[in-house]
Amino acid sequence: MAAPKKGRSASAQSRPGRALVLILIAIAALTGGMFASGHTTPRLGIDLAGGTSITLTAKNEPGQPNAINKTNMDTAVDIMNRRVNGLGVSEAEVQTQGRDNIIVNIPKGTNSKQAREQVGTTAKLYFRPVLTTEVSGADKSATPSPSTSSSSKATDKATDKATASPSSSSSSSVTPSATATSQGRAVTDALKADSSPSAGSSASSSPTPTPSGSVDPATAKLQAEYTALDCSNKADRATAGDGAKPADPTVACGQNGSGQWQKYVLGPAEVAGTDIKKAGAVFDTQSAAGWKVTMDFTSGGSKKFAAITGKLAQQQPPQNQFAIVLDGEVVSDPSVSQSLSGSAEISGSFTQTEAQDLANMLKYGALPLSFKESSVTTVTAALGGEQLHAGLIAGAIGLALVILYLVIYYRGLSAIAIASLLVSAVLTYVLMALLGPAIGFALNLPAVCGAIVAIGITADSFIVFFERIRDEIREGRTLRPAVERAWPRARRTILVSDFVSFLAAAVLFIVTVGKVQGFAFTLGLTTVLDVVVVFFFTKPLMTLLARKKFFASGHPWSGLDPKRLGAKPPLRRTRRASAPVDTKEA
Repeated sequence: MAAPKKGRSASAQSRPGRALVLILIAIAALTGGMFASGHTTPRLGIDLAGGTSITLTAKNEPGQPNAINKTNMDTAVDIMNRRVNGLGVSEAEVQTQGRDNIIVNIPKGTNSKQAREQVGTTAKLYFRPVLTTEVSGADKSATPSPSTSSSSKATDKATDKATASPSSSSSSSVTPSATATSQGRAVTDALKADSSPSAGSSASSSPTPTPSGSVDPATAKLQAEYTALDCSNKADRATAGDGAKPADPTVACGQNGSGQWQKYVLGPAEVAGTDIKKAGAVFDTQSAAGWKVTMDFTSGGSKKFAAITGKLAQQQPPQNQFAIVLDGEVVSDPSVSQSLSGSAEISGSFTQTEAQDLANMLKYGALPLSFKESSVTTVTAALGGEQLHAGLIAGAIGLALVILYLVIYYRGLSAIAIASLLVSAVLTYVLMALLGPAIGFALNLPAVCGAIVAIGITADSFIVFFERIRDEIREGRTLRPAVERAWPRARRTILVSDFVSFLAAAVLFIVTVGKVQGFAFTLGLTTVLDVVVVFFFTKPLMTLLARKKFFASGHPWSGLDPKRLGAKPPLRRTRRASAPVDTKEA
C-alpha cells in the first residue's frame, strides 16, 4: 500500500519551481529586449503626445453631381486607413464628419507630411500614349529623348521619372511668334496619327478633324489648352487636364531630369490603376537606377498593356512613348521598342520614401473622390496630459483599495496577490513598450482605461483561486491537498471568465474604430496576461508557500486559519471514533 500511495502523491504534486523560473526568464528576456531596442517607454497616441489634425473636404467631380455619397466616403476612409497603416503610422484616426468631410488625426512622432500626402492623394493612375510633348516655360532648350527597350522577360524598364525628356520634334528652340501656330499644328497632327482604334478605347474617343479640313470643337479646345499651358506655373499645373475623362485625350505636365517642366498631349487611357494586381518598392542592385516601383498587372491589365505597347512600338518619337500619369501629373514617359506584358516598373531618381509611398498608394487603390485640405491644425498634449494625470490618480486609488481589501480579508494570502499584480504590471508595461515599434501600438487614454479595468479582472482570478482553497479547508483538508484539489475547479472558472472578457474585447476591437480600439486591445492583452500570470506564477507560488509552516499550520494571519473558516473535523478522525461503537454493539 505504501508504494501506490507514494506514486499518487508524486503525480499529484506539480513542479512549481520550473514554472516560476520559466516566467522569470521570460520577464528578463522581454525586459532585456526592451532596453536593447531603445524603446523603454510605450508610444503615445495623439491625445497624450499631440499631433496633427487634417480636415479633408470632398470635391464634386465634373459630370458626377452625386459622387459625394455615404458609400464613396466610407470607401475613402477605408483606403486612407490602409494607406496610413501601410506607412506604420499607429493610432491614426480617419473618420467622416458630416456629409463631405473626413478628419484625419496623426500622432506626434510620425512623418505627418508623408501621411498628409498619403491620405490626400487621390492616386488615380493611368497609362496614356504620348501624342506630343515639349519643354514648357521660359527655357525651351531640350535634351535628347531616351529610348527604352524591354528585357528578355516581359517587364517594362521605364525611364527615369526625372529624365523624361521632350521628343525629337521639339528639340529645337521656337520663337514666341511661332509658338501658338506650331503647337496647334502639333496637336492636330498628333490626333490624326492617333485616330486609329486602340486596345483600350475606340476611334471615336479621339477627336479628329472634320472632312472639310476644319478642326472640330474638341480638338480646337485641346489645341487652345495645350498652347496656353505653362507647366512652370504652379496654378497651370494644378488645373491641367481637369475634367478630362479616361476615354478622352488630355493635356498634362511632368518634370524631366534637368528640372524642367514639360507639357504633354496624351491620348485616351489604355490601362488604369485598377488593372494593377500588386505594387512594391524595391532597390535595383543591377543598375544605377536605385529605388523603383514594380507593378504586376491582372490578367486583363496584362493584355491591355501588351496591346498598347505593341501599338506604340510601331510609332515614331514621341508617339512611341507612353505616359504614366498619377493624379494628372506625368511621373514617367518611357519609349517602347516592342510589345510588353505581365509587369512594369517605374524607375528613376526615387528616394526610398518616395518609392514606398507610390507603391503604397498603387497597392491600396485610388480614392473614389478627390479631396482638398480645408484645414491643418496642431493638437497639443496639454488636455490629454491632464486627463491622463486624473486617470492615473483614479487608477492608483482603485489599486490601493483593492490591495487594502486583500490585506484585510485574505491577510497572508494578499502577499501572493500583490506579487502577482506586480508581475502582471511589469509584463503589461514591457509588452506595450515593445509593441510600439513592432506593430505600431500607441497608448492613448482609452488604452489606459483598459489597463485600469484589467486590475479588477486580475484580482478576480486570485479571489476565485483563494476561495476554492478555503472551501477545501472548510471540508477538513489540510493546505497542501486543498491547494491541489482546488486548482482544477478554480482553473476552469478562471478560463471561462477570461475567455468571456477576451471575446468581448475582440468583438469591440473588430466593430469599432479609432481610440475605442485602443481600449479593446489593451483589455484583450491584459486578459491574456492574466491567464499567463495565474498559471505560471500565482499557482506555483501558492504551491511553494503551502509547504511553509506559516501557511500550512493555519496561522491566524495566514488567511487560512481553519477555526476562522469554520472547518469541519477531519473525515479520517471521525471514522476512527465510530469504529469502537460498532464493535461494542456487535
